[in-house]
Amino acid sequence: MKTGWLIYQEKDAIQNSTYIEWFIEEARLQALSLQLVHREAMKMGVVQNKQQVLIDSEPVQLPDFAIVRTIEPLLNLHLETMGVTVFNSSSVATICNDKALTHHYIHQLGLPMVDTIYSKKELMQDIPPLDYPFIVKEVSGRGGRQVFYITNEQDWLTCRKTIQGNIIMQSTAVQLGKDLRVFVVGKEIIGSVLRKSSTDFRANFTLGGEAELYLLNGSEEKLIKKIIDHFDFGMVGIDFLIGHDGTLLFNEIEDVVGSRTLSACSDINILEAYIGHIKRCIT
Repeated sequence: MKTGWLIYQEKDAIQNSTYIEWFIEEARLQALSLQLVHREAMKMGVVQNKQQVLIDSEPVQLPDFAIVRTIEPLLNLHLETMGVTVFNSSSVATICNDKALTHHYIHQLGLPMVDTIYSKKELMQDIPPLDYPFIVKEVSGRGGRQVFYITNEQDWLTCRKTIQGNIIMQSTAVQLGKDLRVFVVGKEIIGSVLRKSSTDFRANFTLGGEAELYLLNGSEEKLIKKIIDHFDFGMVGIDFLIGHDGTLLFNEIEDVVGSRTLSACSDINILEAYIGHIKRCIT
């Protein structure tokens, strides 16, 4: 039987215990052995000129595959170069956990997006590069956090003091408080959810937004297929903003994506599809 590690930070494993049980059960149903491994218990690096992975300071038999549910592309890369098949790959994890890098690559595919400026914190000037209002996001932010809605000079000055690391700045020429998440496994679109908020410019479900299942039309599917065909995804969420004319505008790709909204809106079993994809990749 093929074996796998499901890697979580301990605090996240506690919060996602039901999801983890679901993961492990779906693996069992498809004749795969999946074990929860806390990232804090792992040590990785180069010891005596050899790549090493230890768990609780002890050498271990490496699994056939690993599902990495932490944001640490170096971990993905380290496991890959030791012969483990990793989901998502280090390449996907590196690109998709940096919003600026993601926009760079998606633009090469010709997808529409709002005006997006890349910058470092130390390069933020007194006069912003976009007209008010606009959005500032830390490139590593997740779940609608590290996002600032800038309407005036005071907002800008406060943001400059608060922000950490690299950022993107984006136009607000869209329907605020509304976005579309497309769930993808491998090369397949599993489902799409329209997220809306009447109280916040962010539509995130975890921030109190509402969600409903959304049926993609042919042109929208064709747009999304450009992304899917370019990357070797395991499971991701591809997010789009919505223009005033209803056009989908690329926003970001969620590497360690949850499926709470999809489960709330449908009976689609995305983990069954994901485990099936993993099994095909390793056999």
